[in-house]
Amino acid sequence: MEKGIRINKYLSEAGVCSRREADRQVENGNVWIDGEPAMMGSQVLPGQEVLFMGRLVQKEEEKILIAVHKPVGIVCTAEKREKDNIVDFIHYPKRIYPVGRLDKDSSGLIFMTNQGELVNKMMRAGNGHEREYVVTVRKPLTEPFLRGLAGGVPLVELGVTTRKCQVRQLGKRTFQIILTQGYNRQIRRMCEYFDYRVEELKRVRILNVRLGDLEPGAYRRIEGEEYDRLLKLLADSKNGPVIAEKGAGKWT
Repeated sequence: MEKGIRINKYLSEAGVCSRREADRQVENGNVWIDGEPAMMGSQVLPGQEVLFMGRLVQKEEEKILIAVHKPVGIVCTAEKREKDNIVDFIHYPKRIYPVGRLDKDSSGLIFMTNQGELVNKMMRAGNGHEREYVVTVRKPLTEPFLRGLAGGVPLVELGVTTRKCQVRQLGKRTFQIILTQGYNRQIRRMCEYFDYRVEELKRVRILNVRLGDLEPGAYRRIEGEEYDRLLKLLADSKNGPVIAEKGAGKWT
């Protein structure tokens, strides 16, 4: 009996979208296998034809990973119905999709790739991968506020408490924060708990990859020593499909 591959994994490994996004598109009726609509958990057998959004899926052999400086106003989705989606904005010549999310109102570093396994390793909150942000709020910082952020903040509406994290003051109203999880609008919610409002939020690092002097809207390939170092950091990470925690977003 021929061995198949689950449709969400097939689409992820083909560089079409993440497994989670694949599941959504299957539910929306946008994925077909040999002329029949795919179902959740459908298996793709060797030689079968898969259509995604009406287009034939062909596996991309080249492994692509790019660092993008997402400007404010761009949405981290591959959904074509979103006019400001990052895929159309970047207009990369090959099919790639974003790794996680960064709020529309935020800017900074986001990865885009066609490597499904890499995405799953990066996305799992349990793997504890660092993301670094620079945040400016609307009133002066205080020691109790910074200590409160670092010590773990209850997000009542989500029913969770954030992990302890690293926080360092950079200016009168600006601080650096390093997270290892990604609840929906986490930093904004953490600040609001202490009656602070975020004025500007920029992600400047993911694992070993830094935003550096990359201009808003620009991107660069992650390759060479930087890419090798990233793979080493991910080597022991679990790579199963991502299961969202309650209230969790994707690298928000």
